[in-house]
Amino acid sequence: MIPTKSLVEFYKKGLFPMADNASSEIINLYQPKERLIIPIENFHVPKKLFKLFKNNTYTFKINNNFENVISKCQLARRKDGGTWINKIILDTYINLYYQKKAHSIECYNQNKLVGGLYGVHIGGCFFGESMFSDLTNTSKFCLLYLIAILKKNLFSILDSQFYNEHLIQFGAFEISNADYLAKLQINLNYDRCFTFIENFQEVLSLLQPSSHRS
Repeated sequence: MIPTKSLVEFYKKGLFPMADNASSEIINLYQPKERLIIPIENFHVPKKLFKLFKNNTYTFKINNNFENVISKCQLARRKDGGTWINKIILDTYINLYYQKKAHSIECYNQNKLVGGLYGVHIGGCFFGESMFSDLTNTSKFCLLYLIAILKKNLFSILDSQFYNEHLIQFGAFEISNADYLAKLQINLNYDRCFTFIENFQEVLSLLQPSSHRS
């Protein structure tokens, strides 16, 4: 397991850990030349997705079942059939969660976990790690809830690490590693809380002003 203090220092330097596969005992540190950033203030919600989210009948929670979320993320395979989450990563981030530095957003259908995501929270930055969907759009719905939480609590950076074509629809864009590190150093010093929004109408209102309908 990576010690919490060491892991936090990695993130502060723009690094993040990944394993080659689930059975690997080796952890590699990555620092992409280009970093994918999801905008918080100017987050783009496609019209059809917003309508589906607005009319959904799911229940959303945060930090209710972090261990189950990361375990399900481990089972969500990449295109090549692999996963970067091994036992070391699992134990490391579960420990980070108990230190209140990692959070999960969860989507439930009749008390069954059907979608979720998790990430790391340092200062005014949220580092998205992984997500999963057992039902259509549930991971996207969790992302929308995350954006509302980050926006309300005045977060400045939502780091998605590597380029992902599925996130471009939300306005995600790449910046150079140098620009990323400069922004990171400023926003790490902010004191931001990660608090749940109970009122779903407030979530919708937080999303709507920055929703450039398509």
